[in-house]
Amino acid sequence: MTIKKYLLLLPALLMAFSFAACSDDDDNNSQAGNGENTNRNIVTDEPAVARLEFPRLKDGNNVVIVYRTDDNRSYDSDRVNYSVEWDCDKKSQRWSCYQMHEGYNGSYSRVADGYMNDTSLPQDSYWSEDYYYGSGYEHGHICPNADRKYSHDANYQTFYLTNMQPQYHKFNGYTSSGADRGEGLWVRMENQIRTWTPRAKTDTLYVCKGGTIDNEEQIIERIRGRLIVPKYFFMACLMKNDMGYRAIGFWAEQKSNDWRDDDPLSMYTVTIDRLEELTGIDFFCNLPDDIENSVESKVALKAWGLD
Repeated sequence: MTIKKYLLLLPALLMAFSFAACSDDDDNNSQAGNGENTNRNIVTDEPAVARLEFPRLKDGNNVVIVYRTDDNRSYDSDRVNYSVEWDCDKKSQRWSCYQMHEGYNGSYSRVADGYMNDTSLPQDSYWSEDYYYGSGYEHGHICPNADRKYSHDANYQTFYLTNMQPQYHKFNGYTSSGADRGEGLWVRMENQIRTWTPRAKTDTLYVCKGGTIDNEEQIIERIRGRLIVPKYFFMACLMKNDMGYRAIGFWAEQKSNDWRDDDPLSMYTVTIDRLEELTGIDFFCNLPDDIENSVESKVALKAWGLD
């Protein structure tokens, strides 16, 4: 099957930024903000880095990949599908970020037969071989194909290896029959986020997800001494609606021998402040500082429908 690529790399941004930590959280904050933003991403060639789903970009040999399609602008005026920060030295994804609202719904699902390298990257920045196969780990989508059903091309783009991390089946998958039936913790978290998709056209859920690749104590192993297997995975979510903003984080260790499908998801929730401490990533840095400070210090579980 021949698939046309639409502006897959616009462009690869080699950027150097100093790291600044964020702070607090609230269940909803209707303030418009005072406009001050000391830790925002600085826009150079790619305006998408100023979107709210983007965390602070990391310095070093990293590129930002913004995947776009030529689909109708009704889902996104900038035609952004999702974005990735790729570490060219580690040849690993640090995070994928994207938006969720009604415009992203559709009927396209799992349109690709396999997983592909994004050859828009320099060849020495990705592994020439797919080390997932035969490793005991699954290709774990970070931006799920189930969250990008609005077009064939949008769904196809989620199958790039730049959007993958190695995950255990009992973390990333499910089994619906047999004695060992269950649903992985990562799957349950993704399903939960999907239920938060805003119905109003003016509301948006901003999502940033990934696995831990920067701290050796947070790495399980390197497949064949090369491909990093994160020990922990995270999700950072920011809701914007007519009441203002609220935020929530998930942090979970991936395990190979336990579905953990009886665990309430609230066991794995953290504030965005805490998630930043655990990951070293500055989430939602493009919010005005006063709003950012007010939404990142606590989690209102009831506002998210969690017990």
